Amino acid sequence: MQKKKKILVLSDHAMSTSGVGTQTRHLINGLLKKNEWTFRQFGAAMKHSDYKTVHINDDFVIKPIDGFGNRDLIRLTLATEKPDLVFIFTDPRFFIWLWEMEDEIHQVCPIAYWHVWDNEPFPKFNEKLYDSTDTINCHSYLTYKMISENLPNKPRVNFIPHAVPEEIFHRLSDSEIKKHKQKILGVGKEDHFVAIWNNRNARRKRPGDLLFAWKKFLEKTENKDAILIMHTDPHDKEGSNLFILSEELGIKDSVFFSRERLGFDKINILYNISDVCVNISYSEGFGLSTLEAMQTGIPIIAVKTGGLTRQIVDHRDGSLNGVALDVTMKTLAGSQQVP
Repeated sequence: MQKKKKILVLSDHAMSTSGVGTQTRHLINGLLKKNEWTFRQFGAAMKHSDYKTVHINDDFVIKPIDGFGNRDLIRLTLATEKPDLVFIFTDPRFFIWLWEMEDEIHQVCPIAYWHVWDNEPFPKFNEKLYDSTDTINCHSYLTYKMISENLPNKPRVNFIPHAVPEEIFHRLSDSEIKKHKQKILGVGKEDHFVAIWNNRNARRKRPGDLLFAWKKFLEKTENKDAILIMHTDPHDKEGSNLFILSEELGIKDSVFFSRERLGFDKINILYNISDVCVNISYSEGFGLSTLEAMQTGIPIIAVKTGGLTRQIVDHRDGSLNGVALDVTMKTLAGSQQVP
């Protein structure tokens, strides 16, 4: 029997609800079915409630850690586990320390990176990082286009977009949808028009702009029977106080806040009771909520930016999967690390 290749994974904890976490889980579960790989993950988070090692099965073991690791942790792991590949997945700023020790890692194994860059221009200040990586798999076509065009002699750049297993998000029957709609939103709201927004309450996701747009929508259509579901934390320190904002705008009765962390089955229900899914982020590497929503059969409203573009506009024939919003303003933004 052929020996399985061992992959050391550094990303969000694969059992977490973050986009990086859930995609890590989908990827590993899919590869496990091939029976050719075995995975050891350092599962990142700001803080975990439990730091015990999680044995999903013999080939999928997760050790929770704060942050994404450090040099000493990787040196110890390379010596003890002897992986065949180091696989990293999230914002490159979290892995500067890892690329700085790439010569040590490459004595043991190659480095693969599942990468996204939200918008143009090409981040040429990342080239040293790219040069230290053996395989760059881009999960947005925009990222793939930018990097492959600017690194033309690098055949190690691939386009591998995000995907969702069919059994997780799917269409429910009309009777089930009506039952769930009544249970979640209340009696008498079974026929209400429902929009859903499933994102972190953070500035780049534009929750405040969405609430203001929802107010305008209600006024313009004089629609009294419409509800906006916001699956988010209204008190997230990265965003606005959405409770107060909805009150100030006078629309609190038309906004339903889903605040609890939910499993895939409950999120599937939220999509099913909705008529449309909205994402108006101004920097969106991919946009998982719209992908998940479309898998339940509902259209999306999305800005043509980053990874959202190929979701809202079918690149094969130009047809739309809902309402595509053109970008009417661009700003050149940056930071000290990302000039």
